Amino acid sequence: MSNPKEELETPQQLEYTHDDVFGEITEHGPNFRNVGFFGTVILMMKTQIGLGVLAIPSALDVLGLVPGIICMVVVACITTWSGYTIGTFKLSHREMYSIDDAGAIMFGLPGRVVLSSAFCLYYIFNSGSAILGLSIGLNAVSTHAACTAAFVAVAAILGFAFSSIRTLGRITWLAWIGLPCILTAVIVVTIAVGIQDRPAAAPKSDGPWTSDWKAFGNPDFASGIAAVSNLLFAFSGTPGFFSIVSEMRDPRHYGAAVLACQAGVTAVYLIIGCVIYYYCGSYVSSPALGSAGGVIKIISYAFALPGLLVTMTIVTHIPAKFIFVHVLRGSRHLTSNTLTHWLTWLACTFGITLVAWIIASTIPVFDALVSLIGALLGPLMCIQPMAAMWLYDNWGQRKEGKSVRWMAMVLWSLLLIVLGTFMMVAGTYGSVDAIMDSYAANGGSAAFSCADNSNSV
Repeated sequence: MSNPKEELETPQQLEYTHDDVFGEITEHGPNFRNVGFFGTVILMMKTQIGLGVLAIPSALDVLGLVPGIICMVVVACITTWSGYTIGTFKLSHREMYSIDDAGAIMFGLPGRVVLSSAFCLYYIFNSGSAILGLSIGLNAVSTHAACTAAFVAVAAILGFAFSSIRTLGRITWLAWIGLPCILTAVIVVTIAVGIQDRPAAAPKSDGPWTSDWKAFGNPDFASGIAAVSNLLFAFSGTPGFFSIVSEMRDPRHYGAAVLACQAGVTAVYLIIGCVIYYYCGSYVSSPALGSAGGVIKIISYAFALPGLLVTMTIVTHIPAKFIFVHVLRGSRHLTSNTLTHWLTWLACTFGITLVAWIIASTIPVFDALVSLIGALLGPLMCIQPMAAMWLYDNWGQRKEGKSVRWMAMVLWSLLLIVLGTFMMVAGTYGSVDAIMDSYAANGGSAAFSCADNSNSV
């Protein structure tokens, strides 16, 4: 007669008793493989929806509504394929946990060094943009009650304090606060610009005001490619998908979760971006939360502040933890409350915060900083490695016969590598050009400025 306990232990459950990343998973320790399908979708959406959504309306103003929508959909499709490829690569290489592991599998030590460096830089720049975003929110809510440089410093101190919580498990509950706060803030602004007489920055007059939105923009190359980089940044949460798939109960459901996440994120971006731009036209603010002005601006930023703080906490904690683990790996200090442990951990969080504070203070233009991140590091985090991952896993099929589908996918992967390289070079040029224009417009005194940065348009 069969043992009932044995009947309950399905092959799927036995397969996951030992994990190639976390080792033995038992009931006596934390279960690192306990994220279900809906949890995966929510976590993915939180990594995507953040600071990027606040720059979408201004990107549409540069490109025009029609080209902007087309570019947004193209970027969404590319990043959806990239995210899906992460799941298939994980199923083939169970030992992979982060993007630098994928680089090591494909290219050895050089691949690990390049992608780990890009990973840290990407999140440090994200931390800088989060500090800048929080300083803008503090300015808006307080109606510029203090020097902006002081608000940037306050934001950095808050980021250091919250990100120094040692375990990600203790701060992941913040993600459930961050997503609804950001969404509530942008929804408030979206409704407000639709019912108001005119956006806050539009000229004041007695007559009716008509939005000057454009179906097709006429940007120069630098501003156009910088706007596309803004859109790429809005979808550049892909690096976080590596750790999410590693903690799923069943990675085979990952593909469906990616499709659900990307469909929801794209719908949110299209609706919010198009409505705000349609009603505000060229007078849309960046970040977009200031577009309605007045009381609505204060209300929207009040809702957004917790979400901006959560974003800053997470994007500061992740690179700090990445460096911390690499420094103390194999040492007893990694998991012990020793002096070395604490000094190393606080040095990592303080170092990341310090560099991010310098970035936020020296590039105090939200659009320019976001487009710089999207151009310089977005392709290397969201496009090129995933194309290389597909080629690595499927190149050997050429010996079995080159099918039409295989050849099409090879061309697609090579095209993405070329496109990603072009975006890195051209987008970085456009972003730097925009930063230089901003400095010229401010007489070279924008860095560490006291001027109110919540009124930028």
